Amino acid sequence: MYQLALSDIDGTLLNADREVSAALKAQVARLTANEIPFILISSRMPQAMTHLQDDLGISGLPLICYNGGWVLVDGEPIHSESIPLDIIRAVAALQRGTSLSVQLFHADEWYVESMDFYAKREENNTKVTPSVREIADTLADWTARKLGAHKIMVMGEPTGIDQMVAQLEQAFDNELHLYRSKDTYLEIASKRISKLTGIEQLIAHKYPGVSLAECIAFGDNYNDIEMLQAVGLGVAVANAKQEVLAVADVVVAGNKADGVAEGLGAYL
Repeated sequence: MYQLALSDIDGTLLNADREVSAALKAQVARLTANEIPFILISSRMPQAMTHLQDDLGISGLPLICYNGGWVLVDGEPIHSESIPLDIIRAVAALQRGTSLSVQLFHADEWYVESMDFYAKREENNTKVTPSVREIADTLADWTARKLGAHKIMVMGEPTGIDQMVAQLEQAFDNELHLYRSKDTYLEIASKRISKLTGIEQLIAHKYPGVSLAECIAFGDNYNDIEMLQAVGLGVAVANAKQEVLAVADVVVAGNKADGVAEGLGAYL
């Protein structure tokens, strides 16, 4: 019944050691043998996803990165949607004079102003090392190259994040998605994209014979809700946010208890 399987990564796919389990590898191998693609879909950058593809034996399959802002097929972008430079400048201005950490992403580029606590934690979590560069230098470079940000991450104390969210909502409510993945984490993306638009782009370019009704997707967080509602079977892991659990068609075990492997075994 389902021709395409998609899964979020953090909080959904990875176990307590932030790795893919043996049970998951076995299920993905079974899907591969039956010619059912298993697609990773995440707010992560490509380099933070390809090593997981390698672990799962699905290297070369498409990737939906940055919550749908950068979609790769055969290693080439088929869709790109970024945050304009004027908004990046506004975020930088709001960060100035605070203790907030701002990280900028475009394709395989990841820039931090210093290897602070948050940069080191993300490096550990994603197995990718960022480049250290002042925001002003990145803005100058990207202005010359006519690039925007596929994602902006702002990290710091919850009260500082609260203030940033309020200011950005007031100034750019029609232009930005603001995902509060944790109290201390704010992920910023273009409002023109979502994981659902990423899936739609992927299907149109790579799997035109597959409908959304023939897709199964796994998730745990707010940015997974639209995706889970749109596909044929939306699966939430048990540790998902309450709002995600409420819209899911089914709930499986948590990410630390092989929930995705359970779901793949039960429904594919």
